[in-house]
Amino acid sequence: MTDQNNGDTQKEKINEDEQYVKKNFAEKLKEFAGKIPFVFDAVCLYYCAMDSRTPLIVKGVALGALAYFVLPTDLVPDILPFVGLIDDAGAIAAALGTIGSQITKEHRNQASEFLYGKPYEF
Repeated sequence: MTDQNNGDTQKEKINEDEQYVKKNFAEKLKEFAGKIPFVFDAVCLYYCAMDSRTPLIVKGVALGALAYFVLPTDLVPDILPFVGLIDDAGAIAAALGTIGSQITKEHRNQASEFLYGKPYEF
């Protein structure tokens, strides 16, 4: 497989993940928003991933973590109280550890506006 084909395959996968996350992220938030301490971080990742200025590799990491978060079946089922979201928290934390520097003030403001109706206080 050539580098061009690899690049095209990666872009296709990122586009698929983006569509999946766009379709399912809000529903997952509605279901678990009051139960997860990492909701703000997840929404920041979402806005980072949806930003057209975000580099492709960064989008891939963010979307991978978010896709895992919204996936109905994962390593630890989300229906288990408390422990069901530990693996999701790990995916979000790993993404933040890898690409956290790419989350801008704008992404944080968007997340804060979405969740709390006011800009993020820096």
